[in-house]
Amino acid sequence: MASRLPTYFISHGGGPWPYIDDMRPMMRELERSLQDMPRQLGVTPKAVLVISGHWEESEFAVMSSPRPPMVYDYSGFPAHTYAVVYPAPGSPALAQQVQALIAAAGLPARLDAQRGFDHGTFAPLVVMYPQADVPVIQVSMRKGLDPAEHLALGRALAPLRDEGVLIVGSGLSYHNLRMFGPQGRAPSQAFDHWLQETLLVVPPAEREARLLNWAAAPAARTAHPREDHLIPLMVAVGAAQADPATCVYHEEGFFGGVVVSSFRFDAAP
Repeated sequence: MASRLPTYFISHGGGPWPYIDDMRPMMRELERSLQDMPRQLGVTPKAVLVISGHWEESEFAVMSSPRPPMVYDYSGFPAHTYAVVYPAPGSPALAQQVQALIAAAGLPARLDAQRGFDHGTFAPLVVMYPQADVPVIQVSMRKGLDPAEHLALGRALAPLRDEGVLIVGSGLSYHNLRMFGPQGRAPSQAFDHWLQETLLVVPPAEREARLLNWAAAPAARTAHPREDHLIPLMVAVGAAQADPATCVYHEEGFFGGVVVSSFRFDAAP
């Protein structure tokens, strides 16, 4: 595969929403954006590497099972959502390569043969690749959620873009579970405005400095009381290097009123 693939930061929605008929209408715009990602790529990736906001370890862990199981890391959803299966294969060879790249960057890394797909991975991917015919691995975040470490993780993974691996940071650009709906509109809008400016307006050479100081952004700690769903963005940006960003999904009525966005990073045409 000759061309360099983009990287993405996606807002992945709520729980196992693609499997719930009552939720899918609420996620229609998000679903359209995810369905469009294969068209944007123009090629089928060799594999998808996901950094999900739902997996943290004391060191960077790399999913290495050839047939990853499922992780039903949610509660209060219909019974059938605890039996769904996204049967994409893993890639032990890619996992070993990823571990080596991370270790070569001076970051702690290990393989994990037991970890399965959490909903930060299988929910968006069942929309993107419903046939589950593209290999998928996850890389964990590291506990402490240090932005600098996760930017460094992205830089370590960047060579994979030239080998046909799609790097996806999967989280939510606004993630305050106690302030969804109309009460979340103002803080989510304020934080999204800062995020759009940081990623789309500020020169790529300067955006990492802003992201390192993300907690000083308007409404930052209201938008992200805990930054687990923002940190995957750092990996996507680190892997993007100097590539500019494009907003590929933007909604102002998500979950009854909040503003959320997704971004693609690739070379300017």
